[in-house]
Amino acid sequence: MALHHGATLLLWIITGLLATAFAQPQSSISYFDNLPARLFFFDDAPDAIYHDIVKGNVHVSPDEGKTWNLASGVPEGKAAMVIEHPFDSRVAFILSREKVHYRTTDRGKTWRSFEMSVAPAMVGRPLSFHSDPQKREYILYQGTVCHGSGWGSICNDETYYTKDMFGSDSKLLLTDTSRCQFAHSSKDFKHEAHIDLIYCVAFDPAGSSSGHTLAASRLYSSTDFFETEKRVEDLGIGKNARGVVAFAIVSKFAVVAVKDLSEGSTGDMLLYVSVDTKDWAQARFPHSSSARLRENAYTIVESTTHSLAVDVLSHDQSAIGTLFVSNSNGTFFVESLKDTNRNEVGYVDFETIYGVEGVGLVNVVSNAKDVDGRRAHKQLQTRITFDDGRTWSRLRPPSRDSEGHSISCNTADDDCSLHLHSVTLPHNFGRVFSSPAPGLVMGVGSIGRYLQPYEECDTFLSTDGGITWQMVRQDAHKYEFGDQGSILVTINDEEGVDSLSYSTDFGKSWQSYNFGKRMRARILTTVGDSTSQKFLLVGQLAKRDQTNGGRFAAVFLDFATLDRRKCSDGDFERWHARSSTHECLMGHKQSYKRRRPEANCYVGEKFLDPVADEEPCPCTAEDYECDYNFVKDGDKCVPVGPEPIPAGVCKEPSDTYLGSSGYRRIPGNTCDRERGLKKDERAEKSCSDAAPPEGQIIHQTFEFPSPVVQYAYFRESTVILVRLQDHSIWQSPNEGYTWNRLQPEETFVAFYHHSFSNDRAYLITNTNKFYYTTDTGKTWYPMETRTVANTFGLPVLHFHPSNSDYLIWTGQEGCGGFGETCNVQAYYSLKNGRDWTLIDKYVRNCAWARDAELLVDPNQVLCESYKNKQGDQRTFQLENPLELIGGTHFYDVKTKLFDHVVGFAKFSEYLIVAEYQAAKRSLDVQVSLDGRTFAPGQFPLNMRPDQHAYTILESSTKSVFLHVTTSEPPAPYWGNILKSNSNGTYFGLSLDKVNRNDAGFVDFEKMITLDGIALVNIVSNPTEAPLTRRKLLQTRITHNDGGTWRPLTPPPKDSLGNKYDCETTKCTLHIHGYTERYDVRATYSTPSVPGLLMAVGNVGESLDPYDQSDTFLSRDAGFTWEEVHKDAHLWEFGDSGSILVMANDEGPTDHVMFSIDEGATWREYKFSDEPMRVKGIVTVPSDTSRRFILMGYYPRQRDASVVVHIDFSALTKEQCVYNPDTPNQDDFELWSPSEEREEQCLFGRQTLYLRRKRDANCVVGKEKKYEERFVKHCQCSVADFECEFNYIRNADGECVLQPDTSPRDPDPIGQCRGGEEYWYDLTPYRKIPNSSCEGGKRLDRGTAHPCPGIRGHGAFFWFMMLLIPVSFAALIGYWYYRRSGYGRGAIRLPGGDSGLRSSSGSGVLDTVASVPWFLLGVAGIAYEWVADKIDTLAIRLRGRGGYRNLRVDEDAQILRFEDED
Repeated sequence: MALHHGATLLLWIITGLLATAFAQPQSSISYFDNLPARLFFFDDAPDAIYHDIVKGNVHVSPDEGKTWNLASGVPEGKAAMVIEHPFDSRVAFILSREKVHYRTTDRGKTWRSFEMSVAPAMVGRPLSFHSDPQKREYILYQGTVCHGSGWGSICNDETYYTKDMFGSDSKLLLTDTSRCQFAHSSKDFKHEAHIDLIYCVAFDPAGSSSGHTLAASRLYSSTDFFETEKRVEDLGIGKNARGVVAFAIVSKFAVVAVKDLSEGSTGDMLLYVSVDTKDWAQARFPHSSSARLRENAYTIVESTTHSLAVDVLSHDQSAIGTLFVSNSNGTFFVESLKDTNRNEVGYVDFETIYGVEGVGLVNVVSNAKDVDGRRAHKQLQTRITFDDGRTWSRLRPPSRDSEGHSISCNTADDDCSLHLHSVTLPHNFGRVFSSPAPGLVMGVGSIGRYLQPYEECDTFLSTDGGITWQMVRQDAHKYEFGDQGSILVTINDEEGVDSLSYSTDFGKSWQSYNFGKRMRARILTTVGDSTSQKFLLVGQLAKRDQTNGGRFAAVFLDFATLDRRKCSDGDFERWHARSSTHECLMGHKQSYKRRRPEANCYVGEKFLDPVADEEPCPCTAEDYECDYNFVKDGDKCVPVGPEPIPAGVCKEPSDTYLGSSGYRRIPGNTCDRERGLKKDERAEKSCSDAAPPEGQIIHQTFEFPSPVVQYAYFRESTVILVRLQDHSIWQSPNEGYTWNRLQPEETFVAFYHHSFSNDRAYLITNTNKFYYTTDTGKTWYPMETRTVANTFGLPVLHFHPSNSDYLIWTGQEGCGGFGETCNVQAYYSLKNGRDWTLIDKYVRNCAWARDAELLVDPNQVLCESYKNKQGDQRTFQLENPLELIGGTHFYDVKTKLFDHVVGFAKFSEYLIVAEYQAAKRSLDVQVSLDGRTFAPGQFPLNMRPDQHAYTILESSTKSVFLHVTTSEPPAPYWGNILKSNSNGTYFGLSLDKVNRNDAGFVDFEKMITLDGIALVNIVSNPTEAPLTRRKLLQTRITHNDGGTWRPLTPPPKDSLGNKYDCETTKCTLHIHGYTERYDVRATYSTPSVPGLLMAVGNVGESLDPYDQSDTFLSRDAGFTWEEVHKDAHLWEFGDSGSILVMANDEGPTDHVMFSIDEGATWREYKFSDEPMRVKGIVTVPSDTSRRFILMGYYPRQRDASVVVHIDFSALTKEQCVYNPDTPNQDDFELWSPSEEREEQCLFGRQTLYLRRKRDANCVVGKEKKYEERFVKHCQCSVADFECEFNYIRNADGECVLQPDTSPRDPDPIGQCRGGEEYWYDLTPYRKIPNSSCEGGKRLDRGTAHPCPGIRGHGAFFWFMMLLIPVSFAALIGYWYYRRSGYGRGAIRLPGGDSGLRSSSGSGVLDTVASVPWFLLGVAGIAYEWVADKIDTLAIRLRGRGGYRNLRVDEDAQILRFEDED
């Protein structure tokens, strides 16, 4: 009996061992010579492709990688590229580098050849496919054709099409293309366009034989394969839609990238988006400089079907970006996350979790400041979003490691977070974190403050879509999901191994399997939908193990042999996606059916993707967005103006109509309206609030409880801010149509608009709190500083020109009570005020050294800092020197630049410092172009600013204008205008006796858009004025940048047709200037109409008082004038000059005057029954709107204010027509400022400007406002020269040497420094720096002398001098081309492999190749690369060219207009 029991026991042991052996995975090994360039499975099939690009061979497996054979019918060595059909899982193509290619229609079992006319283009995907099931044989083929041979060959791309998958000869679609694509090429891009609609980025056919320019690149479309139809897509901007760089379809959006080639552009990229192929709209980004779109500097990352996500390079010196997420139609973007990690070729550490809407992982650079400023190594941190990028949070790490030991840090602390390696460091094919297995997410990372190197990391798993995590394996592992997550496979990724680990219970326990061959794992993959139990492992063998001839082994792994039953219904659970706080997204919840972790079974539903169940949620406010013609204002949607309604709806103003509530449900949102909010229900409205019929004008009046003390628009926006005397701030999102008070509980002392970011503004309170917006006031966020705003009259905020988050705050400390230690303190923030770092105490003015055109160290701070830092700063005198300190590395490394200064100012490319010489009690002007080295300004002897006050006027034309006060107290003030040479060091007299006021401001104004034209008022009675205390002013104008000045020619008749009483030669036109303006932004000219000027003045021998003056207009930049109305008026320009508005400025009025023909005729519009005193007329800064705001008060209530919104939009609906091919045959004209010579030249060049014709009654609107068109350089004439240093003009207009002075040294070394052949003796003249005249009379050149050493070199020397830099540039260019992936002009796009998880090296990203820059050449690329590293000049149109006034007294300071923009 005992023997029987022993036999039974032995039988059970043997059976158990056999069962264990049988339950192990099975494997087989194949060998290859090289790693695959492509390794993928056909969708929903076991067939796989292995592309050995080195040998040019394709291997095919019919059994998920168990066996492999060379592609049948394809000659060895011919396979250059393998492309699978994204909409037909049976079809794939092998492209060679020649003209013969191969196609399979049975998943690689057989291949048949076909021949093309040209070889394929070397772009990412030269084939484009049609997504319609009935048109899947329609394919576009992009090829390259070259003309010539060798270095002189010119290559262009051509696109061909086939309707039968190359079964017959393909046909030419279009030449000179860079990308063609079917409009129906994405399952998500749903629209009603023609089934055969094709888009092509191509060049104008009229290109030169030597290549193409980017300006010739456009987006074309056709519905008949370009046989008879070839339409230019105008993108909603007309014929200016040129410079197209790329086209792509991303999710439900069609995206076009256009390089801004307009005059004055910084070369940024513009994105245009369409969701229906009919209407295109420009994608609007927050206008922070860190959000500029540049070529190769933005990436369209994985996007949902309801929003686009774009990452923009925000740091020029390092690969760090900012992530933006769009609204539902892809046109408006909001900032989602800053400091995102990118690599040099544009890939971003961003990936969404597969199948779970709204969840994504991103890596940010926590030490972006040090990376950008000190080239420190990046310290990456991982963030996760559960609400589609609205909010981000850290990954909370597990409390224990995979061995059960406690984590060494406190997991509740932010410094103890989980961080994961992502897209920029790929270690496998396919997606980085997730797969179609519901809720399962894996990653390699570390726990701590920031991410450790890959080799120091461990492997982590989340089973709930990223909410919680566990460490499942120590060390970095490759990982893969199988059978919908019932099998997890990992293999060590740090060293060679011969075994792997797998788990069948969601990572709770792990088993090991030895596959018998030691290798270094390179790829671990499975079928695309992760529904198979079979895996494929590719690894590299050590040399000693390469026994079968191949260096790489492909291990087929079969886990179907595990002893597991098939799952039944009871083995599944319902898993709800997303966290409990973000269950609903786009109006529904998501849930999946998945296997329970503890169920020991396999799912076995091969090639069946998990399907999400969606449960509608009750509608909430998040499910709605602003309807058309409404804008966000705080938490409400308000109308942009009166609501348009169909004709006939309203018969009487007292009628009502059903209009929009202001909201609409976000397209694609599936929330249940019946169970939730119904914010989109139509609302009953009065017809008096509707848009008027064409030809009518409307107005809206709003009364404020207190006088207005500050107002300003956001640039390029309809949003205006107003601050009242009662310390409240009001905002209107619609040009004054409606108003709301911001933060009523706060007391505001000022507001600032960001100088370089159009969408940002800051509201300053009387505490250490401020509010900021990054979206033009739609939302305001509170933030705190270390100190309260200063009360010293100093600017509170300074802004950085190239990083909008960089701020400097100037506050005060210790100033309460007696304030014995009261001092001004400056702090900087690199995160838009989220944290602050002290710069210095006891300072007066601290600012970033860099400016828009002063391209110095971007991390340098300049500070006016008192030497003795103690006591009450308010009592400081000149005895406590104010030093100028330059601090690099954000003021960490300080250098004293000057011992004692009065102040500094930045103008254009100049940094100007007023240095105080204590021993002489005088001033020196110091000028710098780099922020480090300074040169003293040289002045005529009798005009040195030693004891004189001086005002820095302007410097937009390569020279500095300076006003030096020459009158002595108690006489009224006037002085001389001096103008510098191009580097701002030598100053010569331009005009004397120029008027200024007691505050130091000068009657000097340059014309906007036309350089070199300026108006001044001079004092005509300098002898009598000190006695009478009354200055008689006369107006002068210059058209050559101060070289010569002349009186204004008066009009022959007044506005009533009568002659003027004054008819002698002394009678000229005189106009009131800057020193008398209530609003300094009310300039003579407008940025939107070149040549148009308006002013208040009189015809006579001198300027009459303001209330005795009339209103004048000039259309030719001040050469001729006409009186447009009697009495003094305020004026404003609208819609690029198509409408002018005036209001009486001599007393209360109840009407305005308006003109639609630039002042030829005027009409009245009455806006009130009670006259109001108008103090200002305001419109958007660009003068492009037909809506105006009158600001003023009723005489009965001067302690309050009233604003009137007047809307002229309905005057006409006729849109102006612009046709560049037929100039002057449309609604626009070409105009040039005249210099009264045969050729109409200004600054030595003939330039034509485009502007609306005076009699064209139409709306300019979005048409191009004006266009500069360079014609040619002119010959030099007298007008191109001004007096040299120490010379002045005499009565005859000649330049003569001033008494007791000597000519300037000719400086031969300086003249020869630029590689010139000759240097010249100086003459009394110098060429105006901004003039580009050529030839003609060179009045500035005396006797010529050969430059030393130039002619002493032979031909070989010059050959080497040319060869070396060109060769060096070629090397840099080659490096840059290689570094840029596919070269210039690429848009990085997600999902390039159409959902297939195993792809080529780009991982989840693919590239749409763009414009081939054939003409550029390698050296040209090198130049472009160097140029791109230098910030381009940004042109800012100021409301008033900022004055800087310097005076020598105990309170000496520099006056600044911080609100002038």
